[in-house]
Amino acid sequence: MTDLYPLKFEPLLKTRPWGGTTLREEYGKSFTGNEPIGESWEISGLEGDESVVSIGFLAGNNLAELLEVYMGDIVGETLYEKFGDEFPLLVKILDAASNLSVQVHPGDEMARRLHHAYGKNEMWYILKAAPRSKIYCGFRKGIEMPAITDAIKHNNISDLLNAEEVQPGDFFEIPAGMVHAIGKGFVLAELQQTSDITNRIF
Repeated sequence: MTDLYPLKFEPLLKTRPWGGTTLREEYGKSFTGNEPIGESWEISGLEGDESVVSIGFLAGNNLAELLEVYMGDIVGETLYEKFGDEFPLLVKILDAASNLSVQVHPGDEMARRLHHAYGKNEMWYILKAAPRSKIYCGFRKGIEMPAITDAIKHNNISDLLNAEEVQPGDFFEIPAGMVHAIGKGFVLAELQQTSDITNRIF
């Protein structure tokens, strides 16, 4: 075992048109200016967006550098054998001050074939929810492909989605291939595969 210590990483803050100011005002994220911040990437091994250690003698080293040196001591031997120097998870906090797009993510097979990347399975844990805010997961029962195709053409696919009113403490599993959307009024934690591939439908 090496002399690793509990590692803390600098969050990577992402401006998004649907973001807000909650991550600064209630979650202590430090940013200035008027750009809406929609995502705080708490830990990321995504190429070009690797998390950087903020404390201790490893401060300034990014996650890819840590994996190269410490290997299985970071993620465990089994995961290191499977993923090597690629950290398999991306952990975020999202501030959805406005509605997000209706979207879907590819699975591993399609992502490898089209993007040479991992697919994107994800889960959400609701931290904060405004009254009557909704999460959209999949289509309502009985919806078939002709109706979906017509709705995409007429920009009203959200009318076909299964809507859920939720509260803090609820969680949702969003497998690759499930059409979904986050309504306005949420702060949530998102745990996903290391992937940034999104297909927006509306």
